[in-house]
Amino acid sequence: MKINVLFVCLGNICRSPMAEAVFRKKVSSARLSDQIQMDSAGTGHWHIGKPPHEGTRSILKKKAVSYEGIIARQISTDDFKNFTYIISMDEANISEVEKLQKGKTDTLYAGKLLDFHPEFSGGDVPDPYLTGNFEEVYDMVDLSCTNLLAWIRRRESV
Repeated sequence: MKINVLFVCLGNICRSPMAEAVFRKKVSSARLSDQIQMDSAGTGHWHIGKPPHEGTRSILKKKAVSYEGIIARQISTDDFKNFTYIISMDEANISEVEKLQKGKTDTLYAGKLLDFHPEFSGGDVPDPYLTGNFEEVYDMVDLSCTNLLAWIRRRESV
């Protein structure tokens, strides 16, 4: 059984593609790419078809994390059938996800990425599109993705 993880932010050019790329590297390093797949999407439509933001690309390159193949798209109702876990970057994203969900889902878990961070649990990942602080966001995403993968491995016995 494939485990599918979708990361969601507002425009799908900063936080969620960063999380997708970081998580993909962690899954690959754990040799679980055949069992765990990931993608990212935005709640908004403004950046559909665009690559990640320059700041996201820059920090990922600096950290030797590939963002190859990541192109912005908007979340759709089909995502609730196709993804086991939907991980949002902030409370506003969760609200938008819940509006789309309308009770029709195969998703086992929907929550925030920082729920997996020991220091910032329950908080929102700040939007570096607004703050410019891609390094801080990367550090939050990186540790949260480590813990998310460990949680999924325990939950799914992989």
